[in-house]
Amino acid sequence: MHDTTDGPRTAVELQGVVKRFGDRSGTEVTAVDNLDLTIADGEFFSLLGPSGCGKTTTLRMIAGLELPTAGSIRIHGEEMGLRPPNKRPVNTVFQNYALFPHMTVAKNIGFGLEMRKVPAGERAEQIDWAIQLVEMGSMAHRKPGQLSGGQQQRVALARALVNRPEVLLLDEPLGALDLKLRQQMQHELKNLQREVGITFVYVTHDQEEAVTMSDRIGVMHDGRLLQVDTPEAIYERPTTRFVADFIGQSNFLAATVASADEVVLANGQRLRLSSDRPTGEAVAVTVRPERLTVHRRGEAPAGLHHL
Repeated sequence: MHDTTDGPRTAVELQGVVKRFGDRSGTEVTAVDNLDLTIADGEFFSLLGPSGCGKTTTLRMIAGLELPTAGSIRIHGEEMGLRPPNKRPVNTVFQNYALFPHMTVAKNIGFGLEMRKVPAGERAEQIDWAIQLVEMGSMAHRKPGQLSGGQQQRVALARALVNRPEVLLLDEPLGALDLKLRQQMQHELKNLQREVGITFVYVTHDQEEAVTMSDRIGVMHDGRLLQVDTPEAIYERPTTRFVADFIGQSNFLAATVASADEVVLANGQRLRLSSDRPTGEAVAVTVRPERLTVHRRGEAPAGLHHL
């Protein structure tokens, strides 16, 4: 059953999702800790965080490659439960494109359709649509070994999109590319997502990738989702010190909350800053480098904080 409430339809919903792994000693490690997340239909959503934060495990649970220890996962309102990966309305693109070296571009793209016994005529139409979508029409008869890294990545994308999944999951797909090509593919991926209108869930540790492509970002750390918002809001209004430090560059000033609109720095200087923290609580004031300017003493414009 699909979500029919007002506003954007929900594509992916995770409620209270927990994933624990056991090691040989019998000790359990919590990889994802009580995660709640809602992703809108047609959204480009990125899970961003350092290695080991739980972002790839979360993606694998959406794909059905891992089962949650607790919690529920819904796609367009339908509970995934124990549904196997091949019965979920998703496809996944990994960093390792896993193209068949003995098959042509067209054969690689159409492999899944062939396994599902899609009629030949319909299969040819869908393959042609996907090849044109990623602008690989002139290379349809080449094999992966004759393609560059960026071209192989396009083939992997076309293969994942050819059967029009409801959600496309991408696990650091640009990680194997050099810097220049990676930056080029960021823009191509975003344009592709806009064209097909499919929900993209993208996993990365790269801030630039997430900020460049995403409608919203979820920042993860130690299995927890710390903040979900637009790239601009996360940069301008981080809710934790970790988020402020992980996204961009920051200077941190130790301070104490004096009132709802004032903090006191360690040197006794008062700054007018709004805060929802209790009076007397120790906080860190984040100052982005580009917000700092140098003036001679007594010559700074009015209205600025003087440090």
